[in-house]
Amino acid sequence: MTEPTATTGPRDVTNDDEFCIELDSLPREDGALPHVVVVGGGFAGMAVVKALAKAPVRVTLIDRRVYNTFQPLLYQVATGGLNPGDVTYFLRGLRLWQKNVNVVHEHLVSADHVAKKIRLLNDQWISYDYLVVAAGVTTNFFGTPGAKEYAFPMYSRSQALKIRDNLFIRLEKATKSRRTDDGLRVVVVGGGATGVEVAGALAELRTTGLAPAYPEIHGDAFEVKIVQRGQEILKAFAPKLREYAAAELKRRGVSLHLGAGVAAVEEDGVVLTDGTRIHADLTVWSAGVHPHEEVSGWDLPLGEGGRIVVGDDLQVEGMPGVFAAGDIAISPSDLQQLAQPAIQAGKQVARNIRALIEGRPTAPLRYVDKGTMAVIGRRAAIAEVNGPGGRGQIRLTAGTAWLAWLFVHIMSLVGPRNRITTLAGLVTRYGFPFHRHPIPIVGDVPTVRPPKRAAPSPDGEARRERSAQVS
Repeated sequence: MTEPTATTGPRDVTNDDEFCIELDSLPREDGALPHVVVVGGGFAGMAVVKALAKAPVRVTLIDRRVYNTFQPLLYQVATGGLNPGDVTYFLRGLRLWQKNVNVVHEHLVSADHVAKKIRLLNDQWISYDYLVVAAGVTTNFFGTPGAKEYAFPMYSRSQALKIRDNLFIRLEKATKSRRTDDGLRVVVVGGGATGVEVAGALAELRTTGLAPAYPEIHGDAFEVKIVQRGQEILKAFAPKLREYAAAELKRRGVSLHLGAGVAAVEEDGVVLTDGTRIHADLTVWSAGVHPHEEVSGWDLPLGEGGRIVVGDDLQVEGMPGVFAAGDIAISPSDLQQLAQPAIQAGKQVARNIRALIEGRPTAPLRYVDKGTMAVIGRRAAIAEVNGPGGRGQIRLTAGTAWLAWLFVHIMSLVGPRNRITTLAGLVTRYGFPFHRHPIPIVGDVPTVRPPKRAAPSPDGEARRERSAQVS
């Protein structure tokens, strides 16, 4: 038996701490297997963990949340199409088929890379032989005044639920208005894939699910508008696909305001850089992302946009054995901040860790671009699908692209239960004949309660008693 090299600090007595005491403070009988610490349970982090399932290592996965989120479908949660459990996976469920992994629900605070250890928020230290930073990113408001206070981002499960709740709160409020033109105005900031998908889902919800349920909201009083700084939406796609998407959005009643960015967000509207003010009862922000602020305290080299600088093999510059992958990392090839680059990077990190353990040289990430997709609504989507090795591109639209999008997203979910429930939810929302009157998953609208009666004063009670005696 060998003694571990971890240094432990003061800690609270919790289940996670008990695990780490066992992991880092007690003798082991496993031949002192190398310890791989993965920070972040997103696409990249999960890919690393699963790729090390049969490797001769111990894996510790650290995440601030207890679940993995399939972010490409969060907009379905926000618009009442799916339950939040459909797009999230319990991280500790990895233990069902992967015994060399343990999950710690904590938050990385700082690191001592010379001593090869990291410190968590509870003052606990965990040592590592190999460290993988895949902590993801968060919403970028670009310093826009009022955006953080009044706009609703959609990068986590809780944020998606907040949008759904506020959507239904505002719908119920609109039904009580006596003005026939008073309804719901939703502004979606950002014309990328996320913005288009949110706007399309809202339009689908309005024209099918809500029209019979909210007869009090007259005509086109439920408006959906996309605000995009550039002159076109979906800039990452081919021009013909952009044109198709714009035409489909307009056909579904989504208006586009192009060529002006957002200068400020107010409680009931957005002010654009061209001076236009657009009324908004609900502003959804889908304009960009950046790393969490605390990344600057992790003693790692940062590059453009505050992302961690890595080499072609995804090792952090000047720090052997330390890797970064996913949206938080910036490599010489500067891959897009999408799911596929993160997944492939995570798998390459796992291969390189095994290479280092076996004394072999690391290899660069050879990214294979499989294409990109965006869905607009029922039987409407766009897709650019690349052939093997990234050769030959097929461009799809309409129902064919929608079916391809459905297959890819269902198969990308973690766990069979999530695939089945998500498929059922999407079929119920879009499939024939359910699409005619799909019942949305309602948000949490506050309960209507009678006002509380004020407690009677002692003087008032005495006067009532005297009056009763006189009568």
